[in-house]
Amino acid sequence: MYDVLADTGVLVVHGMATEDHVAAVRGELAPYLEEAAAQPDDPDAFYPGLTRRLTALMHRSPMARELMMHPVVEALGERHLGPNCKTWTLNVSAALEVGPGARDQALHREEDLYPFFELPRPNLILASMWAMSDFTVDNGGTQVVPGSHRWPAGRVAEDHEIVRADMPVGSVLFWLGGVLHGAGANVTTDDWRYGMILTYNLSFLRQEENQHVSIPLADALQLPEDVQARLGFAQDNGDGLGFFDPRPVLGT
Repeated sequence: MYDVLADTGVLVVHGMATEDHVAAVRGELAPYLEEAAAQPDDPDAFYPGLTRRLTALMHRSPMARELMMHPVVEALGERHLGPNCKTWTLNVSAALEVGPGARDQALHREEDLYPFFELPRPNLILASMWAMSDFTVDNGGTQVVPGSHRWPAGRVAEDHEIVRADMPVGSVLFWLGGVLHGAGANVTTDDWRYGMILTYNLSFLRQEENQHVSIPLADALQLPEDVQARLGFAQDNGDGLGFFDPRPVLGT
């Protein structure tokens, strides 16, 4: 499992979420997704239209927090991010429902957030897409380009190098942050393809999603210490990065 992800940059693991896990996530996020209207498509926009998007999942779904700490995630994170940092943190949490008629998203790399590092970069991000419904080639299964985490700058993926996630509900697609990828097109089905993306980065890099705003500090401090640390509410082991004082202002 570890070698496959290192060599190809892509891995699918079946059966990581049970029916109960999936039902819990969907139920906890349903009220928020109902308010996340899918917008018409702008072909020049980075994010395709006809898709419902929701972020800040960790404050909204206890089950999403539990899956964030899944033992397989922990093992892969330690293997692929651990050598480059003392700790690693949640980078992004989002639920995505790709609707009928949605186009392919432009291929990109998660690690393009950090252009200081030249391609090919060391492992900076581990990404995962949890299948909250069946993913197929036709209904918007995520596009990935295996091996592209080792490509030099300027190399463009050819059509035959792009594959699309085809996996049953409960599966997880993992990819390294240097892999070219994008949401898939859903132009031939009437399904809403539902996925939950959780990405992780080295703790000394800024998280793309600001968990310190998404989650009130008082609520974060009630979570188990290992969950706090994964969310970024902890000091790096042995370093001063991330220190804070949670005590209230005197007199309040």
